[in-house]
Amino acid sequence: MTNHLSIRNVALWCAILLIILIISSCGGDSKKTATSGAPSKTYNWKMVTSWAPKFPVLGEGAEKFAQWVDSASNGRLRIKVYGANELVPGLEVFNAVSAGTAEMGHSAAYYWSGKVPSSPLFASFPFGLNAQQFNAWYYGGGGKELWEEAYAPQGVIPFLCGNTGVQMGGWFNKEIKSVNDLKGLKMRIPGWGGKVIAKAGGSSVTLAAPEIYTSLERGVIDATEWIGPYHDYKLGLHKVAKYYYYPGWHEPGTAFELIVNKKAFESLPSDLQEIVRTAAARSNIWILSEFEAQNNAYLQKLINEEKVQLKEFPKEVLMELKKLAKEVAEEETAKDPHAKKTYESLMAFKKNILEWNKKSEDAIRPYLE
Repeated sequence: MTNHLSIRNVALWCAILLIILIISSCGGDSKKTATSGAPSKTYNWKMVTSWAPKFPVLGEGAEKFAQWVDSASNGRLRIKVYGANELVPGLEVFNAVSAGTAEMGHSAAYYWSGKVPSSPLFASFPFGLNAQQFNAWYYGGGGKELWEEAYAPQGVIPFLCGNTGVQMGGWFNKEIKSVNDLKGLKMRIPGWGGKVIAKAGGSSVTLAAPEIYTSLERGVIDATEWIGPYHDYKLGLHKVAKYYYYPGWHEPGTAFELIVNKKAFESLPSDLQEIVRTAAARSNIWILSEFEAQNNAYLQKLINEEKVQLKEFPKEVLMELKKLAKEVAEEETAKDPHAKKTYESLMAFKKNILEWNKKSEDAIRPYLE
């Protein structure tokens, strides 16, 4: 009896020990699993931008993008943001990302027209798409694929990352009452907008932001476009020009881009790639929203406090500019097959979405006022 109980006790203790070992083993596996999911590598990247350090909205947007990526990745992907000329000149962003000098950049696509002929179409062009239409084309109309196709030979991946919304028409020291008033006009207006002004009998001048105020004050130029009320006010343009015109026919919605070196992007784990995509989409919404909110506030400030003379371009002038803009677009896109394909995609999409807008945005607008 005693021996039998002793054997039973031994068996019981063996069973208890086995259970303890199993529990310990499971706990160990659980701990190992948790540890194996922990970050094994931290990525430290550089982002170069075309904006002055801390530049309102755009420079701020780049900084926020980096913060969102850091937070979402739990510090696994850290991005150091460099303003224009801190690492490379503002107009060298694309080259820097393509060469791998920096893993990513934030800029506007029309700066690279000399390298990628279709690039202006991924930013803005005269009488093109507004921000809402461009978003729809990018996400649902084939724009994303065309943009990626354009940049692929350069080893760069683009992501939509912001928009100004409709810009203002610019600051003028003479009234624009007819198309004839554009003849001989010297205006700071780059890109295809500048080519349209040249076709109308004026001349376009390309100036960096720090040169605009002085050039307008000294009469080197007669007019200038910049961005919108918020940034125009910050630059002090209301102090050196008499008339503030709208709408911004030359840039009805300028899109911005996050560009990433393809090899660097593909070296990231899939979850970090997805974080970059998601943060770019968040930036796209934040930048546009900030432009809209600030522009409204500062337009009222310009009108009510600075007594700016707000003017609308005459319909005759806008219709002539629209005709000339079509000529410029057809001439420019005829030079490059991809630019032609992209332009045709944009115009087909615009035609369709305008039909919808007539029944939606345009139809409800009078009742929202």
